[in-house]
Amino acid sequence: MLQDLAQLTDGESFDVIVVGAGGAGMSAALFAAISGARVLLVEATGFVGGSTALSAGTTWIPGSAVGAAVNADDSLAAATTFLDRAVAHRSSATLRAALLAHGAQAVAQLETNSQVKYRARPFHPDYLSDLEGASLCGRALEPLPFDGRLLGELFAVVRPPIPEFTVLKGMMVDRDDIGHLLSWSRSPDSFKYCAQIIWRHVQDRLKHPRGTRLLMGNALVGRLLLSLRERGVSLLLHTQVTGLARSEGGVDSITLRQNFQTRTLHARGGVVLASGGFNRHAQRRAERLPGIEPEWCPGAPGHLGAAHELAEEVGAKYGPTGQSDCFWAPVSLRQRADGSTAAFPHFVFDRAKPHTLVVNSRGKRYLNESTSYHLFALAMQAANRFTPCIPSYLVTDAQGLRKYGLGMVRPGGMGLRAALADGYVLSGATPAALAAKLNVPAANLEQTVAVFNTMAASGNDTEFRRGGSTYQRANGDPTWTGANPTMGALSEPPFYAVQLYPGDIGAATGFLTDAHARALDAQGAAIPGLYACGNDMHSVMGGVYPAPGITLGPGLVFAFLAAQHAVQRARSMAAEPAPATPASGEPPAAEPKAA
Repeated sequence: MLQDLAQLTDGESFDVIVVGAGGAGMSAALFAAISGARVLLVEATGFVGGSTALSAGTTWIPGSAVGAAVNADDSLAAATTFLDRAVAHRSSATLRAALLAHGAQAVAQLETNSQVKYRARPFHPDYLSDLEGASLCGRALEPLPFDGRLLGELFAVVRPPIPEFTVLKGMMVDRDDIGHLLSWSRSPDSFKYCAQIIWRHVQDRLKHPRGTRLLMGNALVGRLLLSLRERGVSLLLHTQVTGLARSEGGVDSITLRQNFQTRTLHARGGVVLASGGFNRHAQRRAERLPGIEPEWCPGAPGHLGAAHELAEEVGAKYGPTGQSDCFWAPVSLRQRADGSTAAFPHFVFDRAKPHTLVVNSRGKRYLNESTSYHLFALAMQAANRFTPCIPSYLVTDAQGLRKYGLGMVRPGGMGLRAALADGYVLSGATPAALAAKLNVPAANLEQTVAVFNTMAASGNDTEFRRGGSTYQRANGDPTWTGANPTMGALSEPPFYAVQLYPGDIGAATGFLTDAHARALDAQGAAIPGLYACGNDMHSVMGGVYPAPGITLGPGLVFAFLAAQHAVQRARSMAAEPAPATPASGEPPAAEPKAA
């Protein structure tokens, strides 16, 4: 499977060439291979998985058989209504229809013909759960855990998860594990569960640099990689794309460089761009994300946008900005021992739990802490135009930190001493003392805490409606006995805080495509042989983040559609009679038409 570019000959042909080995690119390569195509997968870094490997691996696909197992009453009509309400004019209704129409088919093809397997949680609500058509479960699919040892030497090329999301030096944990880890001393079942996964990890560390029990995004990537190996897909790592060539028939070749080797390869069916988006392209980032520092991005390092320049040279065009050019999450920053910066996304573990609140530079609340991470970070940026809110401060008290942790500090206070020592966490015996550490007005923070504590007693946030939807309440503490599972008083000293910044977690603006994921030119015409999916494709969600997995879901479906169309195109090209010696009176095979 792994190859060096030097092993390929100049002019060698593949049916489909995929640029980028993140979740969407790996899926496109796998779908093409399942269809019998000869496939080359090209990755600029030394790892596969991209930002998918760092994610929860959740994939939003309404209407699948997997989802029906937990919600047989859901329907594509309801999902259509939901997207129409959430996204509206910000994206093409035709593309949204294609997403819903082909999602179940894409999932079924993977589950039937590959190692990729999914499950659906009985409670995993859409983020905008108060909109018509929203669902509380069945649309968000997650990959089953995966044994990385099945990959053999290929395990080393799976991008490791964010280190701060692991425990015991490389053991991945998910929501099931966390529940047991917090209850190990009180429940015999949890003690047994924890003993088993920890013993497995101890054995792993005797042979591997990290745990081989892969969960969430790492599990999805591992399953995709094993499937690609079984299907004979060729994989080039550390390989840059330096050219795309467009002839009268469309984009039909690609030039690659690896170390000092260069090859121009023919793509019969076309080239699929899945390089991860523009986020780390210096110029595009400066233009589209002014004031957002690159170190705030928790995504994988490979999305440099180099392939975007080449795609534009052959006619591809970006779409218009929707709600935002990117998807977002609040992050806290900390320097690692190796000098790199950890950008830790605050998804659900702390900011919406009782005994927490968020304040700006004036020591005042200004947003709903329990909203989705995307809306939270957008609110930070919007409010920052009037009052400095970057950074903001996530504040908790002793009981909040003990129960839920605080960013990189685990529940129970694991890691607190080191976090205080290096300044990641700031603390004070009183709100006023903490305010002095944060350099915010002490009187304001004291008043903010007092008002919040009063509202927490009734569970009614009269300022920002915290916990005002089913999704927001789901982000709270399910064991909470108070009126609002997202609200509890900050009353037990000492008090703690970490700084939050808006971190871009994926591009929403990308190349315009049709329903087959073919890139479009300035006139809206499809460019034959050039496809875009994942974050290279203009967001079918229009920059809105209405539900969990709305990047991986469209990435999967449009990878399926791109591969399907490119393989058909490759077969049509192969069936064309040679012009000099026509074998029949039939006309040459035409470019496949859109369905």
